[in-house]
Amino acid sequence: MTTPKLQELGAAQAAALLQRRELKAEDLVRACLERVAARNDDIHAFTHVDAVSALAQARALDAGPVRGPLHGLPLGVKDLFDTTDLPTAYGSAVYAHHRPASDAASVTLCREAGAIVLGKTVTTEFAYFTPGPTVNPHNALHTPGGSSSGSAAAVADHMVPLALGTQTAGSIIRPAAYCGVVGYKPSLGRVVHAGVKSLSPTLDVIGGFGRHVEDTALLGAVLTGDLRLLENHVHGTLRIGLFPSPSWDQADADTQKAWEQATNALAKNSDRCQDLDLSRDFGELIQLQKDVMSYEMARSLSFERLRHREALSPALQALLDTGMAISGAQHAANLQRTADWRLRIDALFERHDVLLTPSTTGAAPEGLAATGDPLFCRSWSLLGLPAVHLPLMRNAKGLPVGLQLVGRMGEDHKLLAAARQIHDKLLF
Repeated sequence: MTTPKLQELGAAQAAALLQRRELKAEDLVRACLERVAARNDDIHAFTHVDAVSALAQARALDAGPVRGPLHGLPLGVKDLFDTTDLPTAYGSAVYAHHRPASDAASVTLCREAGAIVLGKTVTTEFAYFTPGPTVNPHNALHTPGGSSSGSAAAVADHMVPLALGTQTAGSIIRPAAYCGVVGYKPSLGRVVHAGVKSLSPTLDVIGGFGRHVEDTALLGAVLTGDLRLLENHVHGTLRIGLFPSPSWDQADADTQKAWEQATNALAKNSDRCQDLDLSRDFGELIQLQKDVMSYEMARSLSFERLRHREALSPALQALLDTGMAISGAQHAANLQRTADWRLRIDALFERHDVLLTPSTTGAAPEGLAATGDPLFCRSWSLLGLPAVHLPLMRNAKGLPVGLQLVGRMGEDHKLLAAARQIHDKLLF
């Protein structure tokens, strides 16, 4: 087996070497910067990189004590997060050259833990559907997904070992699936949202990307302060609920193949797999998520809607108009329906430890004018449950395909431990 290049090290592996002083932060940062210099003009994952500052921070870390669990790790930050030392445009010309007065809380926590912010990664316009310039690192004619397109692509292409992202509909799980990396969306409310452009308070979640489950667990432990996320042990036999969902007829042959191979492999490994029997009305969650998101985005982006409408894409304008047409009374009813469903779904986890379900309809679609369909993510985003995308295979075109695991609200540590165990069994 060949020794991986420094920029190819997983975050957890690199962190262990950095903690033991067997690897210098400056060497790792320099390797990542060289990769960015070689590839970013093709992939367009980063909107801005500050190499001078990153190297200076790395040298300071090498000269001082170990700072924390992310000591010396290069980090990509989605351009939806405020940063004082780098421009923050939220993927929109409205905020070109904008410099916030403070870092987002999540960025500050990562810096405090020793991470080195290499630069800002591309987001779609206000984290909605209008794409930025990022392409899929596996095939430049295909979308990387969205809205955390740059973060997923940067990790997949070995520019950084870790990157921050957000999800309101499918903006972590979908780009992780299309780019072939691990994406972790924590439980709703587990990560403080201060300093990240708010779209939908009911749905917005901060998470991130790595190349292995333990990488995202390391990042998640820093973001949440919950060290249980670093535990590997699963108690007893996993009880896995198999849920292709009511939208299964929209899954293509690649997703169906991944599903068949995964469920067969898990059954052979003596995991307790059981088909999940949910009533057909589970499908109503897709429209419910759309309505909650559009209502709240229309109001969260009121300044942009009223003062800079002409600078917004037609797709975003249409969403905001749709959201403004939903009454406050209807939104209140939608929130109550959401709360009812969250209680209803929680009961499933008395019988199942995790749920296995599709991440996307298939591999990354060809074309860069759209970011793909978050169909298989919308319901879980509405429910606020933690989710992890697991890359499993490549299709005939060499594009990644995988599935996601969903856990119980607040039990992210159990989900990540299960994801580590399951992923090892499912790499085919």
